[in-house]
Amino acid sequence: MAGNELPQGAPVDPVADPHGAAPHTAAEEHAQWRALQGDVEGLADVAAERGRGLLDAARLQAQTYVEQRKSDAAQSVHDLAQTIRNSGRDLGDKPNVRAFFDSAADGLEQLGSSIERRSLGDFYSEAEAFARRAPVAVAVGTFVAGLIAARFIKSSSLPPEAPDGDARDSFRA
Repeated sequence: MAGNELPQGAPVDPVADPHGAAPHTAAEEHAQWRALQGDVEGLADVAAERGRGLLDAARLQAQTYVEQRKSDAAQSVHDLAQTIRNSGRDLGDKPNVRAFFDSAADGLEQLGSSIERRSLGDFYSEAEAFARRAPVAVAVGTFVAGLIAARFIKSSSLPPEAPDGDARDSFRA
């Protein structure tokens, strides 16, 4: 059935209005069907437009959130660099150690600036490129992270051990 046709098997007989009006002709039925079809298409267009608007709003909110977190991370890295630099200044009598602290602080400041400059898409592209260049390293890293997470979950779910032996001993008379 095409979108503009009446449904197959639809009664073509005129139907009397319950209020006593004149019966509908086939042309009137067809016109009403087309009007209903136009209304449904209009509702579909409105729903699609509202869906796109909702999706755009969610995307904007997610981007704003990510940008704020990225800015916070960059600020944390800059603060850490400043703390390391200040710690190195306290070691004024040991120039080699102070140079090490200054070098580490410089590297962290560069990292913080890099985080500020790059977009989420840049980070994603770099991670994807790294995963393509070194899939074994990514697999090993994922495996190790899984082991650490499992160990953490397991250790946090165990009840503390009783100091006087088995925990069931306290229930025995």
